[in-house]
Amino acid sequence: MPGNANILRIKAYIVSMPSLPTTVAKVMEICNNPKTSPTDLDKVISLDPVLMGKVLKLINSAYYGLQNQVTSLVRAIIMLGVNTVKNLALSTAILDKLVDKSGFRALNMEGFWRHSLCVGVVAKMIARKKGVAVQRLDEFFAAGLLHDIGKIPLNNALADEYVRAMALADHERIPIHLAEKRSIDIDHAETGSMIADAWHLDGPIADAIRFHHDVMQYEGKNADIVLAVAVADYYASREGIGFSGCLYPEKIAPEVFDRLGVPKAWLEEIDAAVTAEIEKASIFLKIK
Repeated sequence: MPGNANILRIKAYIVSMPSLPTTVAKVMEICNNPKTSPTDLDKVISLDPVLMGKVLKLINSAYYGLQNQVTSLVRAIIMLGVNTVKNLALSTAILDKLVDKSGFRALNMEGFWRHSLCVGVVAKMIARKKGVAVQRLDEFFAAGLLHDIGKIPLNNALADEYVRAMALADHERIPIHLAEKRSIDIDHAETGSMIADAWHLDGPIADAIRFHHDVMQYEGKNADIVLAVAVADYYASREGIGFSGCLYPEKIAPEVFDRLGVPKAWLEEIDAAVTAEIEKASIFLKIK
């Protein structure tokens, strides 16, 4: 069956993807230890000048808006927090592997990543609106930034099929994930979950990747992030910020807003703030 052949091609593509750098894997490992200190993280990151440069570049960017330049890695880790540095290391490592202009055949790369930045920004704004602890805010951002990574194997390995999926979504005015399933036999959430497994990702980012179009079925412990990313994805697609192949996003059920604790009307008030935050967050695409 063509569907089975498509899935095999996607699996082969994911298997061929480079693994995450050893340093990033070590950062993930030590950050999962609740006793990890900034000094522990400094010892690992300082062995990787590229990653160290990214951390320092980020802390000194408009994304954080600090008045005085930070030149000490330990101080940057203390100011950012261990969890934020972990998410920075993971996000930039994944972007390094996936931001390849030559590979974007069906989707437009700039449009795709602007959509992804918007989802990350709005998910973080939702978290702030909910009163989520400061040290967790960038986890919402990272989950939003990476939520659509499953579209990249579909786009790169099955470009012609993906163009047809987008055409189907446009012609029948349906969400892209439903068109993917009908055209290719697998959708980007499933493909993204395969990438998460290949790169040994778990926790809220992996859950957001897998369930952002299936939030009512999600019963794990990261519902706040999964719901925030789903709402942020709907907002970005509805407002046409960037382009991820979805002109007709699925409407968010009222109970999702109830569970999230953020009123739907709030989405009508954030346009100017979103634009400003996207420009600040664009540093993530420039720290390769």
